[in-house]
Amino acid sequence: MTLRITVGIDPGLTGALATLLDGEPGPMLDMPTTRTDGRHEVNARALAEWLRDLRRAHPGAYLMACLEEVDAAPVGGRRQGTSSMFRFGEGFGQVKGVLASLGVPTARVRPQVWKRHYRLPGKLEVPDAGRQLAIARFPAAADRLTRKKDSGRADALLLALWANTTDAQGRVAA
Repeated sequence: MTLRITVGIDPGLTGALATLLDGEPGPMLDMPTTRTDGRHEVNARALAEWLRDLRRAHPGAYLMACLEEVDAAPVGGRRQGTSSMFRFGEGFGQVKGVLASLGVPTARVRPQVWKRHYRLPGKLEVPDAGRQLAIARFPAAADRLTRKKDSGRADALLLALWANTTDAQGRVAA
């Protein structure tokens, strides 16, 4: 039987990538960033190398990704500024470009869809709910989800799980 590797991706600068290897937690990576012109941005080269290393470690495995498709969102009760939205979109595009250039089949899902699937409350209601759910669902990964700032890893892990339990249109798999 061929190993199935699913990579969940929370695309923000504080996001992460997390893998499920045949449904079990595997390697995780906080979103690689680099500083260019005084600001942080996604390090596409490091991201591509991590994915290549993942493939080399599991020759013959089926690799697919689930990328959270997000829009500009209110931050602390106010909308993101134009510059912030542009930088976020630029990072999202770099992640998409890396996946496309490596030929990784990718499902995209809006946060409202996958979070509703897990019945997660809004961030303002229970800000740490996703991380707590990931710890409960994957106790073997709990040591990599101990800090509140590990919420990007937790979201990425839940995105990978969502992709494993649904098809590309978001219907529950048989």
